[in-house]
Amino acid sequence: MNSLSNSRGIVVGVDGSEYSSSALLVAGRMAKLMNEPIEVISCIKKSDQRAASRFETEPNRFTSQLSESVESLVEEALDRAFGASRPDNLSVSVKFDGATEALIEASQTAQLLVVGRRGSGGFLNHPMGSVSKACAAHAHCPVLVVPQDEPTRPIKEHDDGK
Repeated sequence: MNSLSNSRGIVVGVDGSEYSSSALLVAGRMAKLMNEPIEVISCIKKSDQRAASRFETEPNRFTSQLSESVESLVEEALDRAFGASRPDNLSVSVKFDGATEALIEASQTAQLLVVGRRGSGGFLNHPMGSVSKACAAHAHCPVLVVPQDEPTRPIKEHDDGK
């Protein structure tokens, strides 16, 4: 298990899907109960970054555009989950890595990893997405896998989660 002094708190993987909004909502509730900060991680696969960098001789411009697009998706997911009641102790980072690798690495110093049951991938007949499966199998901390049907209503100050 992880040392509390080196803890990232609660790490939540966000890809902009409805599942990730549900994961954010649950992570917000858990952060409140555990008195821990929330680190939102969203990823850009290295292959996406490499492909974009080949369009022009200025890869930083395209890398920035990819990062801004991902940040926009994260902002939409945060708005769906929290509305105007976004937690104060929340940080967002965009990683240039695969989601599985980035989340498992982040789990090394997390108290809890929260992921949606599915992401924006394409195999809808599978009960769990590949990232949530890999995180559940390989993370270094407890993993909470959240279904999409978790009610996505904003958390209010007096909300006890019921």
